[in-house]
Amino acid sequence: MKRILIVKVTSMGDVIQAQPVVADLKRAFPGVKVDWAADEAFAEIARWNVGTDRVLCAPLRRFKKARRWADFKAIWASIAELRAEHYDVVLDIHGVYKSAIISFLTRSSRRLGYQAKDLGERGAAFAYTGRFAPRGDVNAWYGMRETVSRALGYTLEDPPIYNLQVPRATHTAADAPPPDASPLAILFHAASKDDKKWPTSHWAAVARDLLGRGYRVVLPWGSLAEHSEATDIVAQVPSATLLPQMTLTGIAQLIQDCQLVVGVDTGFVHLAHALQKRAVMIFIATSAEHFGNHTPYRSVSVGDGRRVPSIDEALQAIDHVHAVPTVPPASLSVGATPSAAAA
Repeated sequence: MKRILIVKVTSMGDVIQAQPVVADLKRAFPGVKVDWAADEAFAEIARWNVGTDRVLCAPLRRFKKARRWADFKAIWASIAELRAEHYDVVLDIHGVYKSAIISFLTRSSRRLGYQAKDLGERGAAFAYTGRFAPRGDVNAWYGMRETVSRALGYTLEDPPIYNLQVPRATHTAADAPPPDASPLAILFHAASKDDKKWPTSHWAAVARDLLGRGYRVVLPWGSLAEHSEATDIVAQVPSATLLPQMTLTGIAQLIQDCQLVVGVDTGFVHLAHALQKRAVMIFIATSAEHFGNHTPYRSVSVGDGRRVPSIDEALQAIDHVHAVPTVPPASLSVGATPSAAAA
């Protein structure tokens, strides 16, 4: 096994949680080169993985929205780059048309993808020469790693290794933030869908609690709607800070420098987990057990996907990630199976 291509195009949280597959493959096949194919919007995440040898990307999402000629030319150029290497195996761990097309366009004679009933879009099955079935009885992120290990015949080892190295922020004397010894807490209130959002009154309560613990509390945003929601929270808690609009890398750098992240089911909280930050993830419409992060005393997920978690549940989770463990972490978990606790 000399070179492998992983295809995981979107979205942010999925791309982040798939990164340990790179380290898994390199442990299983010493000397193997591992490339990654992603949408341009998330390619920098794959580039942060120090174990990835080459990142292939194209503006697929942007082209779908705007249909610009420049984006079409970029996609066409990316096809030539994709075919410049011969892959011993292509692993499509996404399972939709766009990832299937990427897999099909490679020169590989071994292209593995999910069986038809487990694909995001069943028509994607045309691209594969072999199929694998996902584990449905464990945490999704652990299951994804195990699916690949079974497909290629190696034993999965824990813990997962993300190997993400976010570039350090560069500040001039003029734009350097003033020194502040207070720990930084980031509240990620925004979500891709409305049913994943937590009430602004709940966020305000958490912000007040964290300010009382001595934290600086900041709220990022990415759209006008998210700015409006963040403004509402800050209006209820004036000591919290509404951040300016930031890039993906800028927010990643902020996470790198923070001491606590609290957020809903969104990619940035998955990033905090991958960067080994203390993190609390709040699930409203999706299951914490299946899609959450569970590392005792560091990363906790609450919510079963059938109701809105209470303020007290979130505060108890914050207490947990601040606790000093009195037993070995491997023996404890919050809302997770033993296999999920390792993930």
